[in-house]
Amino acid sequence: MRFIISSTTLLRNLQAINGVMSSNNTLPILDDFLFQLDEEKLLITASDNETSMSVAVQPDKSEESGSVAIPAKILLDMLKTFADIPITFTINMENFSVEISSGEGKYKLNGHNSEEYPLPMTVDNPSNFTMNSQVIVNAVNKVLFASGTDELRQMMTGMYWDISEERIIFVATDAHKLVKYTRFDAKGEEETSFILPKKPLNNLKNILSTQDINVNIQYTDKHAVFSFGSFVLTSRLIEGKYPNYHAVIPQENPNVMTIERLPLLTTLKRVGIFANQSTHQVRFRISGKELALSAEDIDYSNEAKERLTCDYVGEDMDIGFNSKFLLEMLNNVEDDIVRIEMSQPNRAGLILPGEVQEAENEDILMLVMPVMLSK
Repeated sequence: MRFIISSTTLLRNLQAINGVMSSNNTLPILDDFLFQLDEEKLLITASDNETSMSVAVQPDKSEESGSVAIPAKILLDMLKTFADIPITFTINMENFSVEISSGEGKYKLNGHNSEEYPLPMTVDNPSNFTMNSQVIVNAVNKVLFASGTDELRQMMTGMYWDISEERIIFVATDAHKLVKYTRFDAKGEEETSFILPKKPLNNLKNILSTQDINVNIQYTDKHAVFSFGSFVLTSRLIEGKYPNYHAVIPQENPNVMTIERLPLLTTLKRVGIFANQSTHQVRFRISGKELALSAEDIDYSNEAKERLTCDYVGEDMDIGFNSKFLLEMLNNVEDDIVRIEMSQPNRAGLILPGEVQEAENEDILMLVMPVMLSK
């Protein structure tokens, strides 16, 4: 098995799929890239046994089909040192030794039998639809930060896709905050849903962020497959029933504050520094045209107060929020003005773009639970 390929081309593609790999694999073979040479196409795969990603590369020249697993770290470290030069891989299919030649240099390392590499996950009789890559990137950027990390509630550790023939809704929540992002320019062929883990979503975002292409998505009740360009990503889905996110969104919110996003963001950063470091509690005292923010940490005698002007309709209110959660949300709103809708100090608040949303293809809603105010 032998092929010649540009070092830059190989490195770029290996780095793209390398994010799938895990640093604590239970199977040592998963520390390798799987190289499969078939006629004039080289297929390279990385996997952590839950998610796998393959990329098809065109070698400059190839001889004899075959497959081998090559240790990822040493290969990546070596390729990073090269300029853009052709390099030759020669694999002894009897002992799987790998010889790499570049100009005057020769390097040898031990490969492994590809038969030890886990078989790729198969997806039988899948449903499918197509989505623009930038829709996926926007959904991950706007939604995924709200997902949880508690493995005991694994359903909340991923992003929920609520698919219908009219729209797709992306949801993430950790029970303290929730983001619901709707795209009306992305649709499925049937009403269904699935939960995709964080890792494949972040891999997709990293690769697709600079591309504007269509992504074909196939899915069953256990797996989802994303195909685009020369890449194929296959991921196991999170099993279980996602929480009823509709039920936790309050419908009647008579108290509405409209405020400039950037001043609120920077004030929250300052005031939040002085909050208790376990609760991150910041008090909002809203009355008339004024929002007074305050925080204190009694243990260290730290205290901060600051005032902002706002437009407010409703009863005067004292309500507490976790400043870290609010900062995450405000950082993911693009509008200059935000609207915060509330009903009671012990009920969730909604953060929405300041103007009534008229965007043709998207709609976003963020929910944050209040924290109980200390006396």
